Amino acid sequence: MKEIKIETKFEVFESVAQLPVDVVSLMEKAIETRKNAYAPYSRFRVGAALLLDNGAVVVGSNQENAAYPSGLCAERVAIFQAGALYPEAKILQLAISAASDTNPTLSPIPPCGACRQSIAEYEFRQEDPIEIYFMGEKGEVYRSQSIANLLPLTFDKTSL
Repeated sequence: MKEIKIETKFEVFESVAQLPVDVVSLMEKAIETRKNAYAPYSRFRVGAALLLDNGAVVVGSNQENAAYPSGLCAERVAIFQAGALYPEAKILQLAISAASDTNPTLSPIPPCGACRQSIAEYEFRQEDPIEIYFMGEKGEVYRSQSIANLLPLTFDKTSL
């Protein structure tokens, strides 16, 4: 038997104010976009903002549906929109902010598994890492250098 050890590492910022200036602006867009979420069922609102290498910023918010599996997370709304609008652009950074209408969301909220897989597809395709910043409604912000840090055993086209 062989053992494999996998480690993840995050940088932790105490607040949005401690982020690099360009990331502050991106996170503010994610926070603002979070308010546009359509979340009548979960009451959990998520906003995402992507910075592309062409300077464009693409945003997304979660969009729910009474048939729960038919909804879509903010991260996938943003990443799929970026792929549709700017198919040749690389994603440099992703900022995510989440808040609940019913309880304070004070811990950083990372992308769900489905979003991690979608982000991995774009990161693999562009052959460059995507920096990911995520937070709750306020407080600490975590930074991951790439999706590989959040999803270390990635399923991609090389597996097919």
